[in-house]
Amino acid sequence: MPEPPRQRRPYDHVLRVGGLLILGLVLFVIVRALLVPADFGVYGFYRAGALDDARAQPVVFGGQSSCVTCHAPVVKERTGTRHAGVHCEACHGPLAQHVSDRAVKPAALDPVKLCLQCHRKLAGKPAFMPQIVPADHSGDAECTACHKPHSPKIGG
Repeated sequence: MPEPPRQRRPYDHVLRVGGLLILGLVLFVIVRALLVPADFGVYGFYRAGALDDARAQPVVFGGQSSCVTCHAPVVKERTGTRHAGVHCEACHGPLAQHVSDRAVKPAALDPVKLCLQCHRKLAGKPAFMPQIVPADHSGDAECTACHKPHSPKIGG
């Protein structure tokens, strides 16, 4: 005579889900142990070896103080202007080589492309930043035809 079907307990579904959760947790712990570097967490939520990786990278920025040391007239020209708070390397690019060897000249800048990086009218830009539509503002003229880069007011 065949055995009657086993009567299911009313909480069997909870046991199955609990078993799946435990299995998932065990798999997560195993995969995490395999993928996370051993030095992760030594300095909080940070990988200690990242410090050595960062030290191995070459220095590319010279720093604002290096620019100020040799280019005092430009600093004076920028004082009190809207560009006074903009660091030199934001526009001129990384200058560590120029700082260490003055014979290395920075690359020439294209004023139109450079100025429009910050001043092209875009919906998400803050209202305090002057924004232009290039075709309406100056046509094909270069920004430096009317503006000085370090003191951008017209006639400034």
